[in-house]
Amino acid sequence: MKTSRRSIEKIVEDQVLQWNRIKAEQKQAQSGVDVITISRESGSGGTILAEKLAKELGFDLFHQEVIQEMAQSADISSRIMETLDEKGLSVLEDSIAAMIRDRHLWPDQFLKYLMKVIGTIGKHGRAVIVGRGAQFILPQDETLRVRVIAPLLVRIHTISHELDISETEAQKMILKTDANRRSFSRKYFYADVSDPINYDLVINTARMGIETAVKTIIAALNQLND
Repeated sequence: MKTSRRSIEKIVEDQVLQWNRIKAEQKQAQSGVDVITISRESGSGGTILAEKLAKELGFDLFHQEVIQEMAQSADISSRIMETLDEKGLSVLEDSIAAMIRDRHLWPDQFLKYLMKVIGTIGKHGRAVIVGRGAQFILPQDETLRVRVIAPLLVRIHTISHELDISETEAQKMILKTDANRRSFSRKYFYADVSDPINYDLVINTARMGIETAVKTIIAALNQLND
């Protein structure tokens, strides 16, 4: 889904106003872990899960497509970073530099913007972030990293039903989307997006269901913050 530049600018300005309002009201960010990243297989229900999770927690939701558009604009990424104070900005830059060093990355301009956008969202906290390698960018001790999966046949049936297309078309779409996501993670983070070691929680929605998955993730978040 392509989002217009005007729509992205409106989303960003609304988010900036919200962050600034919270800062002005001197509300303290939740201590401990208050950012959840959602990585998902196509057709597993990960996006729906993220939406329900954000609503249940009262967190901001950042979809993959919006983050992608934000990271493609120097002006927008800079506008987002302006919401951090000097100390927060310094910590973010140090964190990005450490990540580049530890993972031996050679970031292009897009990846630099992407890390700044996701890093800033992480600093503000109280967020659910879907896709774009957020689980590789944010500090592990400040993030609950979730992977949402389901058997291929279940995902094919889901996509076929939701989009009213044949199961053959659904399978092709799923395999292409999953391949693109694997390629993205390999290209930018030298990482396997499907490797469970990259996550704190792996949820099979065919076994658990969306509602139960939401409750499980919230329980895990509470456990980390006890």
